[in-house]
Amino acid sequence: MPGGDDFRGDSRVVVISGPPGSGKSTYAKRLAEDLGLSYYSTGTIFRSIARERGLSLAEMSRLAEEDPRIDLEIDRRTLDVASRGGVVIDSHLAAWLLRDKAQYLVLVKAPVWVRVRRIARRDGVPLRRALAETVEREWSQRLRFKRYYGIDVSDTTIFHLTVDTSMYSVEDTYRLILEGARRRGL
Repeated sequence: MPGGDDFRGDSRVVVISGPPGSGKSTYAKRLAEDLGLSYYSTGTIFRSIARERGLSLAEMSRLAEEDPRIDLEIDRRTLDVASRGGVVIDSHLAAWLLRDKAQYLVLVKAPVWVRVRRIARRDGVPLRRALAETVEREWSQRLRFKRYYGIDVSDTTIFHLTVDTSMYSVEDTYRLILEGARRRGL
């Protein structure tokens, strides 16, 4: 995996992490725009690989449990993007991988029932399917991250800001995230 601080110009690196349906893409895209940074999503890469292989996200997660090369490739790409700087990264795992490189680590979360409703609405799937796939994906990710990296994603002490997105409007949540970025000099 790439190492060192190979920043080209803008060294800012922000990571927005959270489970599926927590709002990380919404906030990461907007923050990237407002801070004049690039946006990068590991979820987009994972979905792209799943589509290329003709797999659902749940099937792709099961495959990734058996083949560590999938996660390792996504993580290698993410570390490469971060090493160039000037980016907001939307990712489940990147906060732990980049905790010493990123200037701002944000965790967005929400109760599972809120996230499942959001996912069902976003993906146009029945609630039961969204629930089953979300639970399976989260369990798979938790196992893989522990096995591959020794990371316990339930340890959220690395984050500079944690926001429950079910407690505030999208605008109020975003204001909290942006204010945190400003306070960190971004």
